[in-house]
Amino acid sequence: MAKVMRVVSQLMAFRGKFAMIRSELVQKIAADNPELSTKDVERLVNSFFDTITEQLAKGGRVELRGFGAFSTRQRDARVGRNPRTGESVNVPSKRVPYFKPGKEMRERLNF
Repeated sequence: MAKVMRVVSQLMAFRGKFAMIRSELVQKIAADNPELSTKDVERLVNSFFDTITEQLAKGGRVELRGFGAFSTRQRDARVGRNPRTGESVNVPSKRVPYFKPGKEMRERLNF
């Protein structure tokens, strides 16, 4: 658990202005934690994201104090339009992922 919280704090400390892909995240965490092998960090990151995904798939919520909360929101069924043909299309209801940043993250982003 301590390693997970350290990874989360490192994610919060990252202030880059560009997108970071998973492999870059693994490399950064491995570089910042030389006592961990890249394979260990990769397993940790994969486990972290898999656990969040599994919890959301069960309809649950994942809250990381200071970081934020992951949950799902229900989207109602609706009638959409095919942009190519203009034809009406029935879009079924679905759940979509939602992230609400925590107070600490909002404060760090708006320093």
